[in-house]
Amino acid sequence: MGIPTLISTATASDSSSVAITSGIDSTYDEYMFVFTDIGPATEDAIFQWQSSIDGGSNYNVTVTSTFFRAYHAEDGAAAAVAYETGSDLAQQTTYQGITEGVGMSNASDASLAGVLHLFSPASTTYVKHWYCRVNMMVLTDNTYSVNALSAGYFNDTNDIDAVSFKMSSGNFDGVIQMYGIA
Repeated sequence: MGIPTLISTATASDSSSVAITSGIDSTYDEYMFVFTDIGPATEDAIFQWQSSIDGGSNYNVTVTSTFFRAYHAEDGAAAAVAYETGSDLAQQTTYQGITEGVGMSNASDASLAGVLHLFSPASTTYVKHWYCRVNMMVLTDNTYSVNALSAGYFNDTNDIDAVSFKMSSGNFDGVIQMYGIA
């Protein structure tokens, strides 16, 4: 990996979404988004993202992806690695989930942190590849540490110039930083 250069910081405070609509251009071949202390306001909300080829007017670029997770219960009662067929997309224009349902609305410690990499978004020759790794705490009948991994590509040769992050339901708090990788 090259040297990261901070381009922008977006802070969500009870926000429905965060859009980054500037700074994604041909300056860098790789962009890295770092999520810190992302906390949902709604129980079992899924953190998700989508890209735009029209400056953020629409977030609906066709995506194909895969999603799997590793988890371990706090009390040691359960652990597994699993492919999550319900979390991947096949040539769809919806938002891509990059977590499972996070926390419970009454649990102040239910949150997530992670990193997403987007490659060559300004290319008008190739599709745009990406991968993401997120760690989160999930509260259900037990408390789980979950490491979610997703990857895919936006099946479009137009340049991606904006991205949007949101929860599947409700608002969220947290910080999203965008870096260019030289």
